[in-house]
This record gives sequence, structure tokens and C-alpha cells, in this order.
Amino acid sequence: MTEQIYNLAFVFPGQGSQSVGMLSAMAEVYPEIKQTFEQASEVLSYDLWAIVEAGPLEKLNQTAITQPAMLAAGYAVWKIWNKQCPVQPGWVAGHSLGEYTALVCSGAMAYEDAIKLVSERGRLMQEAVPAGQGAMAAILGLEDHEVVKLCKDSAEGGVVAPANFNAPGQVVIAGDKAAVERAMAKAKEVGAKRAVLLPVSVPSHCALMQSAAEQLGDLLQQTSIDSPRITLIHNVDVSTHSAPEVIRNALKEQLFKPVRWVDGVKFMSDQGVTAFVECGPGKVLIGLNKRIAKNAEHLSIYDPDSLNQALEIVNG
Repeated sequence: MTEQIYNLAFVFPGQGSQSVGMLSAMAEVYPEIKQTFEQASEVLSYDLWAIVEAGPLEKLNQTAITQPAMLAAGYAVWKIWNKQCPVQPGWVAGHSLGEYTALVCSGAMAYEDAIKLVSERGRLMQEAVPAGQGAMAAILGLEDHEVVKLCKDSAEGGVVAPANFNAPGQVVIAGDKAAVERAMAKAKEVGAKRAVLLPVSVPSHCALMQSAAEQLGDLLQQTSIDSPRITLIHNVDVSTHSAPEVIRNALKEQLFKPVRWVDGVKFMSDQGVTAFVECGPGKVLIGLNKRIAKNAEHLSIYDPDSLNQALEIVNG
């Protein structure tokens, strides 16, 4: 019998956590991995698992491929969890693309619909800004308000803005490449520990994605969405929504507004969440979450050993 535990939250990673060979150890033990990727491949009309398993990395890193790959990976791990354990989280959230995985796992969106949607989302994002014209950079060691100000001071008619409020002292900015580079230089001038250009081809979560968001909005109107069965926190407004139209709007706005990850984790922590489980490849979110909710338990599931550890702790 399924039991929902309200002090437990599952969080789902987005782009940046992908790697060639991810979940290969789990695939050797659990058939759900390949089965889930096979479902995605049927929707996409290409072998997604073959790219994940063998690369090349340049292909996996193409955003229209990365997005369905990460969604499939997170959902596959979620299915394994549900087969192994009757305990379900009281809360779910996902970082950027991971919000779509959270929606699927919460029952708000069909998996095949989500695979098609995020593949198109990636294509629209790439088309919105020609390669080489946009950029993203991580600014480390400054307060949020300092990053907001230096972006305003660096725009000079271009676009540069905070894209991800990831952790205290870690904000990712996005925009026109020249404006991002100006902001990076200014960040160092005002005392940032580091300002690092990220190896991405698309400047997500800024005004340059407005045209892509409009087209994504049209696709969302064609996608069936239900009320989540697990409380889901959205990136854009740190709120939970049950009305499908409001969820569609939150997903549309997410493309050109910042990911408020710090606020989301703090909110769940304030609501009594004492354990966060990162569901899917990589450990990016665990690293961020430990800095936000310092007194909580932080786990990740990305291979058989980490799954067993999470099962032991959650089952008590």
C-alpha cells in the first residue's frame, strides 16, 4: 500500500547533469531503465539510449537530445523507486527541465507527451538564439542583489539577467554573449570569487527565450495536463498549482524567467521537509541543496548502491 511521507521531497535534475554512460550500472540490474528509454525512442524516432550509452558527448549535449534524455533518466529511476518501495514523497520539484520530470512523476503529464514536449522545447530554445550569440555564466561569491545590479549595469542595451538562483553565493546569469562577458568582468571587479562561462549553446531563463516561450505556449495548449497527485513546487513562482491552465503558464514563463531554486528548497524545508532525494543521474542538486537546507538529510539515486542506501534510510 502506497504511503505518502510529507517530510520527504524528491527533486529532479535538469540539463548539466547528463553524461555518457549515465545509469548504465542501474540498467544492468533494472530493466525499467532501457524500457523507459525505449518508450522515449518510439516517440522521438531515434535510439535515445544508444546516444546516452555510447555518445558522442557532443550529441548528447545538444539541447533537443539532452532534454528528453534527462527526463527519461529521472522517470526511469522514479519507476524503479516505486517498484522497490511503497513510500512516496509529499513534495516534488525539478530544476528547470527537471520540472517536467516532476510533473510526469506527480501524474500531471503523460510520459510520452512530456518526451515530445521537451524535445520540441529544446529545438525552440536552440532556434531562438543562433549558436555563439548567447551565453551563460556562473557567478560565485556574491549576494543575489549584487548579481542583479551588476547585470543591470552591464546590459548596455543588450540582455543579461540572473537565470538560476541555485544556492547562496551561486547565481547563473544568461543573455547576449557580449553582455554576459561584461557582467563577468564587473563581477570580478566587485569581489566575486569566480565568474565562469558555462559550456552551453542556449541562454536559458532570460528575455532572449521570449519567442521560444510563445511557441512553447502553443504546444502546451495541445498537451493534456492534470492536477498533480503530489504537491509540486514550480520554479517560476515557488508555488503549487492544480489548475492545468495555471501550470501551462508557469511552464511557459519558466523559459524566460529565473529558476528560483533556493526559494523553492527553503519553502519545502519551511513546510517540514527533512529529507531531499535527488532522483536521476548526477549529484548537482544534492550539492546545492546541502547549502540551502543544511539540517536536512540529502540523498541521491543514480546507481544500485545509492538506491539501496536511499531505501534503507527512507524505510527506516
